[in-house]
Amino acid sequence: MPNRLASETSPYLLQHADNPVDWQPWDDEALEAAKAGGKPILLSIGYSSCHWCHVMAHESFEDPTTAAVMNQHFVNIKVDREERPDLDKIYQSALQLLSPQGGGWPLTMFLDPETLLPFFGGTYFPKTPRYQLPGFSDLLMRISETFTTKKDELSEQGTKLAETMKQMITPVLDPTIEDGELLQKARDQLDQQYDSQEGGFGKAPKFPMPGTLQRILNHWAYTRRSGGNDRAGLEMVMITLTQMARGGIYDHLGGGFCRYATDRKWMIPHFEKMLYDNGQLLSLYSYALKFGTDELFEQAIGDTISWLTREMRHPEGGFFSALDADSEGQEGKYYVWRREQVKKVLTEEEYLVVETLYGLDKPANFENKWNLHRYDSWRSVVDRLSLERDEANRLLASARSKLLDARGERIRPGTDDKVLTSWNALTVRGLVHAADQMKREDWLDLATTTIDFLRENLWDNGVLHATWKDGQRRFPGYLDDYATLLDALTESLAVSWRDQDLIWAIDIADALIEKFYDNESGGFYFTSHDHETLIHRPKPTMDEALPPGNGTAAVALMKLGHLLARTDYLDAAHNTLRWARAIVEQVPSLHCTLLSALEMTVYPPQQVVLRGPAEETAAWRSAIEETYAPWLHVYCIGYDSTGPLPSYLPRLVSIEQQSKVTAFVCSGLQCSLPIENLEELQAELNRGSGA
Repeated sequence: MPNRLASETSPYLLQHADNPVDWQPWDDEALEAAKAGGKPILLSIGYSSCHWCHVMAHESFEDPTTAAVMNQHFVNIKVDREERPDLDKIYQSALQLLSPQGGGWPLTMFLDPETLLPFFGGTYFPKTPRYQLPGFSDLLMRISETFTTKKDELSEQGTKLAETMKQMITPVLDPTIEDGELLQKARDQLDQQYDSQEGGFGKAPKFPMPGTLQRILNHWAYTRRSGGNDRAGLEMVMITLTQMARGGIYDHLGGGFCRYATDRKWMIPHFEKMLYDNGQLLSLYSYALKFGTDELFEQAIGDTISWLTREMRHPEGGFFSALDADSEGQEGKYYVWRREQVKKVLTEEEYLVVETLYGLDKPANFENKWNLHRYDSWRSVVDRLSLERDEANRLLASARSKLLDARGERIRPGTDDKVLTSWNALTVRGLVHAADQMKREDWLDLATTTIDFLRENLWDNGVLHATWKDGQRRFPGYLDDYATLLDALTESLAVSWRDQDLIWAIDIADALIEKFYDNESGGFYFTSHDHETLIHRPKPTMDEALPPGNGTAAVALMKLGHLLARTDYLDAAHNTLRWARAIVEQVPSLHCTLLSALEMTVYPPQQVVLRGPAEETAAWRSAIEETYAPWLHVYCIGYDSTGPLPSYLPRLVSIEQQSKVTAFVCSGLQCSLPIENLEELQAELNRGSGA
């Protein structure tokens, strides 16, 4: 008989609806049942594409004997961390205070039903003792006995934990490091973490870390603007992007990047694909093309967008959240190949190209099979095979197409088909940048229709929702939803001005400040002021898999504040940086997004508004955006615009004036006189940037 999860929309929760465990969602009914029964809460947090979540489910949650122990001694609550990132953030932090081990998923926490404070926790626990971990059933019995016999000790421990969590919100402190020194300190720390042989940061496992790469790229650009040279930083970014696009972390047949590589050389991924990684990487690879044509990068962008539209797009709009790592109960089974399988599909000429490029003539790299990984550059492979470039390209394209079709006949990994606002916003941002760089109107249409989908389905009467599935929007949005969507809207406005997007951006910005801003100290809480009361209310600052809401909010509010000359937006951004300063100074390299916001205050941004015929303003914009300059924000606003235009633009313009391009250059809140000559505009920008 299904448990209470059967009425949920989360694919992850529905995976557990038929477990013999009496699972409940996190809601008042479950919490009251725990309190009334005096039972501790077993809180299990995971997500649908999590490999070890599946393992623990198969071993323990589907086992009637283990389930009987859970049902007798605990109130069991299952949470999808993607629907409730607030709960995940809080209890991951609590685990790190309770235990020296790191966090992760599945997160397994035992809570006092009265206070909801955890008294014990961990991540994955095996059914029987192994990996130096206790068996789960034995652990459950010990936990239950401890809760019954040592309540006073647990209460005292809970009080200490609560006090420690209160101290996690850092007070406002004056800077102890100059701005420029702080930015350089972050750059130096990242240099120490960089893997000079294989790209990326650290050894293994190795994550893409797009926010970190963005920080280094921005540091290079601002250093160049100031007359310096950080060539090493640029090389760090380009080498890492190259190694990832060549590596097995990238799906060479279907497109898209997996969540991380298990090895130092990017060869073997953890095979799940997350929407948020791919949205961020689209932006980063598009920025990299500012430095010149690169077929590898262009293919990674194009194939990733093809994958998004082919496999991750909801028929009504919006993108799904993730693809599972497993199929048929095995991680990576859908993606890897035996040599004879490849030979069977391809001609001899096609196979030779694939064998040479992807190392099928080398030892198998994943459980006696091959996960495709480029061992060399395409140019080197073509030369080695003595092929004409066009013929080699044709053979590779034909081979990839045949292999993709053959792979499509396999049992696919599961899809988490809920639509998340913040992850879709990151994808909109990536699509906009890719469309702009590669001049693809169809990709831009994909971005704007996604914006329209989010506005129609996730926005209701001034409230943004976090998730949508099967026609239902659920959970009032978190800081990341508002901040990331606001940033995506400002980026989209810079590529394709739409009045409705500006109007919505203003509504989002106003709601962001009203619902999340800390009026006393500055900065933004992760949950809104009217959110349910939990044991902690975080104000996130660190870059993790997703950029932190405080950093994203500061960047987006500054861009919109400068565009509209809105000092309230600028004040909120500056006060966020003021509040976060003491935290950032502790470990600057962990706060890349906030440092990018700080950089916008150290080096005044340049803003250009172009007015006139669409084709001509687009040509002017292309001419002044040829190089990577993160301080430059250009908006093409047609004279037919009826939206809330920036206050510094003239309202009454003659027909003759409308027939030609006019530019306004603004720095801070000061704007130039109208400029009607492209060379004069370029000269003005060069003067303003110190070039």
